[in-house]
Amino acid sequence: MEICYLLAFPDADDGKAPVFEQFKGLKDAPYFQPVDIDLATLGEETVVIEGYAVTVARQRYDGRVQMVACRFDLIDPFASSVLQLRTKIQSALQCRYIPETYRQSGLYEDYTILLVQTAKPIPEKWIEKNAAALAKFIRSQRESFDKAEIHEILMSRAQYSAKELTLVDWEGAVIIAPNADFESDIALLKIGNYQLLRYRMLDQSIEMMLDKINETFFQNKRRPRATRGIIRQIAEHRIEVMLDFERVEQNLLLIGDWYTAKLYEVIHNELYLKAWKEILKNKLDSLENIVETIKDNFSTSWEGLMERAELVGWVILLIGYLYLFFIDDLGKLAK
Repeated sequence: MEICYLLAFPDADDGKAPVFEQFKGLKDAPYFQPVDIDLATLGEETVVIEGYAVTVARQRYDGRVQMVACRFDLIDPFASSVLQLRTKIQSALQCRYIPETYRQSGLYEDYTILLVQTAKPIPEKWIEKNAAALAKFIRSQRESFDKAEIHEILMSRAQYSAKELTLVDWEGAVIIAPNADFESDIALLKIGNYQLLRYRMLDQSIEMMLDKINETFFQNKRRPRATRGIIRQIAEHRIEVMLDFERVEQNLLLIGDWYTAKLYEVIHNELYLKAWKEILKNKLDSLENIVETIKDNFSTSWEGLMERAELVGWVILLIGYLYLFFIDDLGKLAK
């Protein structure tokens, strides 16, 4: 059997104008092409890890995320001894392709897909027969699961034909295709993991902005006065985050044929993308309220400052009049 190991991590383009491509290999050409996701190929290579040849294809999505697809063969991926080997291969691939900063922070996604060509007599029976082994493979665990846990891991599926089926879990997937027609489903799993990472990147950006606001306006004992420059920076960053959020939401208008739509719905549910969307939306709403409050306070502070400046001006003017009055009186007495 073959393993397809996906890695996704933040990776901005180098500023050069790349040649964009379209996603290829969909089982049925969808009514809408994924034109809102800019796809650029970065290169392909073959590396040897733990004695296994691994073919690696690297792509960049929207100039923001690098997607690495690593494929290698394993004779018996369900064997307990093979789990340790697979873990070593995947760890080596992470060290090779994911920058250390993201490995340490955890801001990356990895996803394991088992590619199966032969599942006799039919995919459902094959899954039922190998249910315990498949659950352990998908979750990368040596421990056995109980029946309820196995059912939960293996329940989300989409079937294209009597002999083609894809099983999706939040940690991994199994694609069964007799003619090795895996590319369509792999492409959708890539998109799902890309969208998940983009949501996580946006979440980090919002958290960093909130930390900056907290440090600037609340934690600093000698906190600076709110300035138009600071408020403008926060407002501009918030707009950038909101635009990114809208782009992530709008970049999946490719769903056209029934199977693509059904499988993506399964992926969307298993990766909790709807929950991420709601979390981010709530954080953006809260951020907007905070920014508006800061603006209102700044406006109030500015008005108060102007009022105090006006009062000081009147006091200075009064002192001037009194000074001139006394000078005039002193002049009269001198005469």
